[in-house]
Parts: sequence; structure tokens; C-alpha cells
Amino acid sequence: MNSDFTLAIHSLAFLALQPDRMSTSTDISESAGVHPVRIRKVLSLLKKHRFIQSKEGIGGGFIFSLDLSEVNLWHIYQLTSEGALQPKCPESNNQCIVGSNMQKVLFTIFLGAEEHLGDYLKNYTIKDVVDLINQKQ
Repeated sequence: MNSDFTLAIHSLAFLALQPDRMSTSTDISESAGVHPVRIRKVLSLLKKHRFIQSKEGIGGGFIFSLDLSEVNLWHIYQLTSEGALQPKCPESNNQCIVGSNMQKVLFTIFLGAEEHLGDYLKNYTIKDVVDLINQKQ
């Protein structure tokens, strides 16, 4: 799984906890501990898929645009990481029964694992993430 998934969840939770004000990519990057360019890449993806809105200029930034309960973690995983569980197999010997089939076999196994992960992630929304964060305070 790549870090875009966790950065997207971090960004959405950050924005969700500040529903009445715009937040800049710098604000979010300082919270996440990463360079603002990394956050802007993730925010661009979230904006493209209408999870957030943005405003340019003075007083501008980003704001969550949906109900927190509408966005589950599987939605975010699909945008940022779908297929990330797939194993990276080296070029195998196609003359060998193992080498000629390993990639297909592992692909099938890991596809099933990703489906199970999806079923699990669908149970958690950004609201759940925010609620868990608030419980930790």
C-alpha cells in the first residue's frame, strides 16, 4: 500500500476537523509531516473526485465538500492504491510449471485479499476516523 492512501485519509480528517475554514496544503503538510508538494498531489486527486473543494488566493485553501459519512476508506483506497497489493513477480522461466504459473496464481490470491480488504475498509468512513481521533484526545 502506498503512502498516498494514508496521506489522503490524513488530509480528509484534517479538513473534516475544521469544517468552517479553508486549510492550505502547507497546514495539512505540517500536520502530516511531509512536503507540501506531496500533499498537493493527493489534494489534487481528492478534488478531481469531488471529495474536497478549493479556493485560490488570499483566504483560499481546501475544504471538505461531502458529508463525512459518505466517504468510506475503500473509496480512498480505490483512488490511491488499487492494485497495490499485487505482487511484483520477476520474469520467470516459462518452461517451468512453477515459473509459468506463479504470477497468475499469486495475482488470483492477492486479488481475493484486496477484495477482503475492500469489504473491511467499507466499514469505516471519514466520520469514523474523525471520531476515533477525537476519542484519543
